[in-house]
Amino acid sequence: MICPEALAKSQYDMNSKAQLLAWLMCDGVHIDPATGKHTILGVFSNIQAKQFPVTHPFMVWFLTLTDCSTGKHEIRICMGRDPTQMKPLLQRSFESPHPLQRINLINEIRNLSFPAAGEYSILIEVDDELILATSMNVLG
Repeated sequence: MICPEALAKSQYDMNSKAQLLAWLMCDGVHIDPATGKHTILGVFSNIQAKQFPVTHPFMVWFLTLTDCSTGKHEIRICMGRDPTQMKPLLQRSFESPHPLQRINLINEIRNLSFPAAGEYSILIEVDDELILATSMNVLG
């Protein structure tokens, strides 16, 4: 068990690199106005298409972060078939009220085009630090 003094001290000594707790691709996120709870709708892990090129009209990439130092931060998401030629999909700022706060980020991705079937690499960075390197399969 962590004593209150150690917990209070850890608030100031925390690693400033953001930690990723969750990353989901989904159709949408509903936030209950009364409770603030997030309901994740239609989680998926790959995309199916009958012909290429194909454009996926809308998806949400939901992330939960922690260990972000207090203040303003920048998230960048890049994607590509070739990991050496990644293209930025999204770049935006967010605020962290406290290092122990869990931060839910809802990122809407519109009209994402895929020229061919295959594995697409995804990189997610916070403040120029890589927090996730993964991939998504686009199936034909």
